[in-house]
Amino acid sequence: MKKFPLLDTALTALAPAIWGSTYVIVTEVLPAGRPFTAAAVRALPAGLLLVLFAGRMLPRHLWAKVAALAALNIGAFQALLFVAAYRLPGGLAAVLGAIQPIVIMGLAWGWDGRRPQLVAMVAAVAGVAGMAALLLSPNAQWDAIGVAAALVGALSMATGNWLARRWKTGLPVIELAGWQLLLGGLMLAPLALLADPPFPSALATTEILGYAYLSLVGALLAYLLWFRGLTRLPPVAVSSLGLLSPATAVVLGWALLGQALGGTALAGLAVVLGSVLTLQLKMQETK
Repeated sequence: MKKFPLLDTALTALAPAIWGSTYVIVTEVLPAGRPFTAAAVRALPAGLLLVLFAGRMLPRHLWAKVAALAALNIGAFQALLFVAAYRLPGGLAAVLGAIQPIVIMGLAWGWDGRRPQLVAMVAAVAGVAGMAALLLSPNAQWDAIGVAAALVGALSMATGNWLARRWKTGLPVIELAGWQLLLGGLMLAPLALLADPPFPSALATTEILGYAYLSLVGALLAYLLWFRGLTRLPPVAVSSLGLLSPATAVVLGWALLGQALGGTALAGLAVVLGSVLTLQLKMQETK
């Protein structure tokens, strides 16, 4: 068994934990009804800063690959995520998004001939079940468009994660994250302009700080950590860490907003964390 890269895993896990914190920012700080604006503002400035810091153009032979990764990991995923979030209860959208590790196992099996280990597959399915216990209410409404958006969004992000590791672009993490955020943000900008209402004449200081947090912490820092993880850890291991995002949102909602966290939810949280840990260990054995 290879050495377990605890530091790499811990740093990568910070990314979904940060994304989980954005729920509080979006619901409590930002102006309502502007989902695509939030996504574009999160991606564009962070990508521009990273690209400027890197100080060089993307090599010509990598444009197609990086644009495809940007569309999958940022543009399509963020747009579909917000469509699902606005048409479904948040819990149902998160549960459907939790299928990403299963999708990556399927891609690895179909394209690379890597048959998933039974323990890893069981752990991935348990993660979805734990997320359901943690987040779903008995009265959840299954809107067809919202369900389709959540599933396609999960497929998009899982495929992007898998391809990012498979293609091995050789780009430094700053450039890999920066160009994906910049190009993905440019894809999201027209949606923000066409689908969201315009900003009021002036934003409150707290709203400006909220958007700054989304961009500098929720995108620049978080995606640096996430794409760094994709270059060092197996894609299934990285994708399974994404389960920590809704789990973090639930814990912060309980700690900061006084939201209820009953026995079933606590059991679901324990199953989710157990699933993540199991997948980390099993993927490192086969890295």
